[in-house]
Amino acid sequence: MKKKAGTLRKIIIEHIINNKKEYITITLMFIIGIFLGVFFINNINENQAQEITNYFSSSIEGLKNTQNIQYMTMLKNSIIQNTLLVIVLWFLGTTIIGIPIVIMIIAYKGFCLGYTIAASILTLGNTKGISFILSSLLLHNIVSIPIIIAIGVSCFKLYKSIIRDKKKNNIKIEIIRHTFFSLVMLMALMLSSIIKTFVTTNFILLIAKYL
Repeated sequence: MKKKAGTLRKIIIEHIINNKKEYITITLMFIIGIFLGVFFINNINENQAQEITNYFSSSIEGLKNTQNIQYMTMLKNSIIQNTLLVIVLWFLGTTIIGIPIVIMIIAYKGFCLGYTIAASILTLGNTKGISFILSSLLLHNIVSIPIIIAIGVSCFKLYKSIIRDKKKNNIKIEIIRHTFFSLVMLMALMLSSIIKTFVTTNFILLIAKYL
């Protein structure tokens, strides 16, 4: 097991080093999205802030009153969402005009994360807001965010291959690699769905009692 883990770690590190420019670009887009989400919340007017506060407060109250959780339904929905996301990213990655949309999707994921973080702190304050963020966002996003960025990198690599190499056979090989890589990442995203459903959900329910 240790040897396998070491080999996997080595493969991941080599993959990141060999594609460091693409990883820097895609990660930067994601971080820009986070900052835009935070910036958006920090510059809303009082009425909008009140609407967000009311929405978060009612959602938390709903969590406090939750009794029966449909874990399998939640898991199914999460898997479907992740599968659709990977399919869309994979498809867009196989087209020249799709790469800007891939970047926009990844930036939007960052925006949603930044928005949620800023809205949580706006509604609950620093201490409770950070507690809520750690319980509701941290664990599954530690898995899902690097995977989504990695798929974006694969899309970017394929785009560059299509632009540089006009040979159909070489492009077909790159598409096969992109497809295989996307499938592996989809399998890894299943772990994120499991964590989100069975771990994050219970953390949220636990912390909601003290908010």
